[in-house]
Amino acid sequence: LLPISLGLFQGALLLFFALFVTYDKPSAQAEDASLMAIQLYGIFPFFQDIQVMLVVGLGLLLTFLPHYGLSALTHNFLLFNFSTQWALVLQGLLHHFHHGQVYLDLHNLLTAEFAAVTVLISVGAILGRTSPCQLLVVAACEVPVYLASEWAINTHLGVLDVGGTITIHVFSCYFGLGVSKALFGAAQQPVHPKETPRHHSDLMSLVGTLILWVFWPSFVAVLCQPGDAQHRAILNTFLAMSTSAVTTVVASSLLESDSKLSPGHLQNGSLAGGVVIGVVADMAMPPVAALALGSLSAVVCVLGFKFLTPLLVRKLALRDQCGIHNLHGLPGILGAIASAAVVLAASKDISGSHFSQVQALCQVVGLAVAIGGSLVTGLLTGAALRLPCLARPPERLCFDDSMYFKIQDQAESPGPGDTAEEGALALKE
Repeated sequence: LLPISLGLFQGALLLFFALFVTYDKPSAQAEDASLMAIQLYGIFPFFQDIQVMLVVGLGLLLTFLPHYGLSALTHNFLLFNFSTQWALVLQGLLHHFHHGQVYLDLHNLLTAEFAAVTVLISVGAILGRTSPCQLLVVAACEVPVYLASEWAINTHLGVLDVGGTITIHVFSCYFGLGVSKALFGAAQQPVHPKETPRHHSDLMSLVGTLILWVFWPSFVAVLCQPGDAQHRAILNTFLAMSTSAVTTVVASSLLESDSKLSPGHLQNGSLAGGVVIGVVADMAMPPVAALALGSLSAVVCVLGFKFLTPLLVRKLALRDQCGIHNLHGLPGILGAIASAAVVLAASKDISGSHFSQVQALCQVVGLAVAIGGSLVTGLLTGAALRLPCLARPPERLCFDDSMYFKIQDQAESPGPGDTAEEGALALKE
């Protein structure tokens, strides 16, 4: 089913591009051409940074499962390309279709990649227990829902969210949790023997964290207005992420009985500052506000891993394999609330814009729309994944690369205590 569905999709995309897609017309005047070149050189370094973040950094972050690293990297790469192409088609038809042609430029590609980010975050909730075809269905359903949600929140409601805290992080988090709840139901299962991270897998995941940490300011600032707003966004993002990294070490050490650090806390809490600051990164606020938000987001993230995730498993049987609720959901909600406070506190003289109580209310309403819309559509998507043709892998082969790849060392493929015959039987199943 995987090669057939991907082949049909790529063939349809080739036909669509051949018939409808073209590049923006080149400028006829030398001055305009020089201006276009300056704009290209201004945005392309950000574009490269975001590529490294999503393909390398996020892919490595997902390799904390010791027997599923090859699948995590490959599926992340596949979903990134599939979702970006699908988003290019949809947003081209919706926003860039003129005189029978879809005009393509670098800005369109960036916004399509932002749609792909939502998919990469959401599937973290169901990582390891789903097939590649199920992941493609999630991407096919989530991209159009994200585009509609982003239009409703940013364009219709006028929510200020330059770094995607509400439209990307909050939306993708609760979409993924909705998919997980509908797909796995209310049944509680014990921890899978291959689910526990090992030393080498935690190390690779931490490398992914470091890559994401370094390039995150580009992700937040790329769509800001060049000049002061973009400058503020870069500075605020660095300050928030720096203090979140330090605070994560403090919080993790204090919460562990032997004062040792938890790799999972470091891998996620260090990035929480980048999530929380996105919605206020370009706003006129004192630097201490960015520091405070970064520190508070790290505390919220670590506390979520320590207390909230086990509670949700016990009370709601909610699976969240990568802890996306702690990294994207909780800091995202915190950032949305902070944006309403900043809007209320900002004066016209400082901000240069008309901030009012109406705008603060819009920030809160946008948060509610993102959570409510993503949860409902996520539940519907998760229900669709239960179709017989999209069956999940057998439990004994979850979190195992041998389900999808040729592994040279087949001795590691069967589960603990399995014989070769039992492993082959499970693969056949």
